[in-house]
Amino acid sequence: MILIPAIDLIGGCVVRLLQGKFDAQKTYSRDPLKVAKHWAAQGAEFIHIVDLDGAVSGTPKNLPIVKEIVRQVRVPVEFGGGVRDIAVIKELLAAGITRVVLGTRAAEDKVFLKKAFASFGDKIIVSIDAKGESIATKGWQDDFAGMSVDDFALLLKQIGFKEFIYTDTLKDGTLSGPNIKNIKALLKATGMKIIASGGISALTDISKLKLLEKNGLTGVIIGKALYEGKFTLKEALKFM
Repeated sequence: MILIPAIDLIGGCVVRLLQGKFDAQKTYSRDPLKVAKHWAAQGAEFIHIVDLDGAVSGTPKNLPIVKEIVRQVRVPVEFGGGVRDIAVIKELLAAGITRVVLGTRAAEDKVFLKKAFASFGDKIIVSIDAKGESIATKGWQDDFAGMSVDDFALLLKQIGFKEFIYTDTLKDGTLSGPNIKNIKALLKATGMKIIASGGISALTDISKLKLLEKNGLTGVIIGKALYEGKFTLKEALKFM
C-alpha cells in the first residue's frame, strides 16, 4: 500500500475544499511546483493532481503547471479533472503523465469508457466519487443517477479494469476519518484493487487502512491532513 499526496488546483493555486464545495475553499500555496518538489523530497512514490477548474468546466485548465511539474519532479504523476475525450488522454500521456484519472465521462458514457480502456489499458484509472450510494460528477457538483457505486465498480471489472480510486466525497476534506466500512465492502464485493481517498486525519487512520492491504487496498490518497500539518508525509512513510 502506497501513500499518495494530493495536489488540487484552482486558478494555478494549491487548494483544499470541504466535501467538494467550492465556497469552502482554502488556499495553501500559489506555487504548485514547489509543493510537488516538497512531496518528492519527503519521499512520495506517486503524486495525485486534480484540476478542479477542469472538473467543473469539462476541460483541463491548469495543464501548463502540471506539465512543468512532470518535467521537473522525478515522481510519477496521475492527473484528472476535466478529462472527457480521447485526444486529451493522448495529450496528457504524451506530456509524461504516468496515469490519467477519469471521472464524469467514465460514469456517464459506457462506450467512451470501453474505448478508453481498449486504447490505454492501465494508463488510465477511474475515480468512483461516491456521495452515499450515488456517484458525484462534474467536479462533484452533480449526482449521476444512472448507476450505484457498486454497479459502477462491477462495470469497471467487467470491462477489464483491475483497480480503481474510491473517494468518499462526504468525508473529503473533513478530517473525520476514512469510510472504512464502505472500502471494506467494495473490496469484498468486487475483488478489485482499490486506492482509497477521503477523510484521512491521523496516522491511526493509515494504520487501520493498512489492515486492508491483504484485501486489495493498494494505496491511500492524502490531502488536507498533510496540508494542515496533522503529520508529515515523511512521518507517515516511516510509520508504514
